[in-house]
Amino acid sequence: MKYIGAHVSSSGGVYNAPLNAMEIGAKAFALFTKNQKQWVAKPLDSQTIDLWFKNLELSKILPKHILPHDSYLINLGSPDNEAREKSLNAFIDEMERCEILGLDRLNFHPGSHLRKISEEACLDLIAESINKALDSTKVVKAVIENTAGQGSNLGYKFEHLAYLIDKVEDKSRIGVCIDTCHMFSAGYDIRTSEAYDKTWNEFDNIVGFKYLMGMHLNDAKPALGSKVDRHDSLGKGNIGLDSFRFLMNDERMDDIPLILETIEPEIWKEEIELLYSLEGK
Repeated sequence: MKYIGAHVSSSGGVYNAPLNAMEIGAKAFALFTKNQKQWVAKPLDSQTIDLWFKNLELSKILPKHILPHDSYLINLGSPDNEAREKSLNAFIDEMERCEILGLDRLNFHPGSHLRKISEEACLDLIAESINKALDSTKVVKAVIENTAGQGSNLGYKFEHLAYLIDKVEDKSRIGVCIDTCHMFSAGYDIRTSEAYDKTWNEFDNIVGFKYLMGMHLNDAKPALGSKVDRHDSLGKGNIGLDSFRFLMNDERMDDIPLILETIEPEIWKEEIELLYSLEGK
C-alpha cells in the first residue's frame, strides 16, 4: 500500500503539521521540527509535545510514514572544522527532537565540499559526522537524500549514497530518500518503462531497496542531467506523469512515506488524489 502526503507547514508549532496533513487527505507527511533557516530553536515544551501526540493520533498517520527534514543550514561535509562541528551539533539536536516526537527517521542532504576538498574527502567527513550523530542518539535513522548535483552538493550519484552507507557503522540506522526531481536532474531517466526499470535496477544493484526509507515525488523543471534543482507540479515538468504511474504500481515503494514537494501547495490534495488514481493503470 502506498502512503502519500506532502511536506506540510508546522508554522505555529509542530503539532499543527498532522492537522495540515489531514486537510489534504494525506496518509503520510514531512515537516521541519524547527525553523529550517535558523541554527538554534527553543526546546520542545511539554504542552507542544502533548498537542503533537494528540493531533498525530487524530490523523491516524503512523510515525514510520512521517519524514522530518533537517535544517538547510547543516553541512556535515564542510571542509571548515568549526562549521562542520556546528552542523553536527545542530544535526544531533534535530535527531533528538525527532526522538522526543516519537519519530524514527530524519531526512537530510548529505553535504557539500564547497570546492575546497575532494569528493571522497567530503564523503568521508559526512560519514564521520553521521557515525557521531548515531552514537549520540538512540533510535532515529539517518536518511540520506539524493541531490540534483547543483553546485558542490554531493549525493547526486547512487555511488555516493552507497559509499556513505558502507562507511556508516550501524547499518540498521541508515537509509536513503530518493527525490524524483533530483534523480532526473542528476541524469537518471525514469520517463519510459524501459528507462524506469533500468534506473531502479541500477539503484538496487548499487544501493539496495532495503535502504529506501522514503521518497519525494516531484516533477522537474530542468532537463535530464542538467544538475539544476527546480521542482515542478506533477505532469507539468520534464518527467511527466508516466513515471509516477509506474511508481504507483511498483510494490518496492510500498509502506514508506511518499512526499510531495511540488510547487503549488494549493493543489496538493488534488495531486494526492491523482497519484492514487494511477494505481492499477
